[in-house]
Amino acid sequence: MNVFDIIGPIMVGPSSSHTAGAVRIGKIARAVSGGQPAMVTIELYGSFAQTYKGHGTDKAIIAGLLGMAPDDERIKDSLELARDLGMAFKFKKSGNKAVHPNTALIAAVDSQGKKTIVQGSSVGGGRIVVNRINEINVKFNGEYYTLLVPHHDTPGMIAAVTNLLADQGINIAEMNMYRSQRGGEAMMVIETDQAINEELVSLIEAVNSVKKAVLIKPIY
Repeated sequence: MNVFDIIGPIMVGPSSSHTAGAVRIGKIARAVSGGQPAMVTIELYGSFAQTYKGHGTDKAIIAGLLGMAPDDERIKDSLELARDLGMAFKFKKSGNKAVHPNTALIAAVDSQGKKTIVQGSSVGGGRIVVNRINEINVKFNGEYYTLLVPHHDTPGMIAAVTNLLADQGINIAEMNMYRSQRGGEAMMVIETDQAINEELVSLIEAVNSVKKAVLIKPIY
């Protein structure tokens, strides 16, 4: 247990799970989709669906999509700010009980029509777990520098990417590989102890069979 566990995050209330955690889910969705989307549909599950207006979960997720932090005083005005910035959004409730009760599925569409799906759950104290990127189930929390490396599942991919990290003196804190099927679409999720720069991201993107590397900086 650390100080964060005891006193909770610095945040705009009312709820660390329904507000701070929701902001973080929105921020990761923004990072994965490459910036502020043009249009977004947010599907809410469990208690998120039941209490999202009273706890400001809707405002929190939109605030994260706009790039705000959990302690940003503008969170309360995020819906209006999103409209002013031309970001269309809508919320849907889901009765699916098979997921964590504080879960949001964010389907973001950019100005070119590209769709990105991010699903995350707020698990208490402002902490989150991202459990889906597009059609692949994953698991990471956004507390480290995190590389998402979608690629075609072929031999040598892990070595090619991790060797680039080693060449830059980057230590891997945790790494997992997820795939839809053998030889199909796959994704590496690599969490590191050191900061990762854009030059390294470009080198990873140049690896054969890598589609696009996404860097997510720690979400505070």
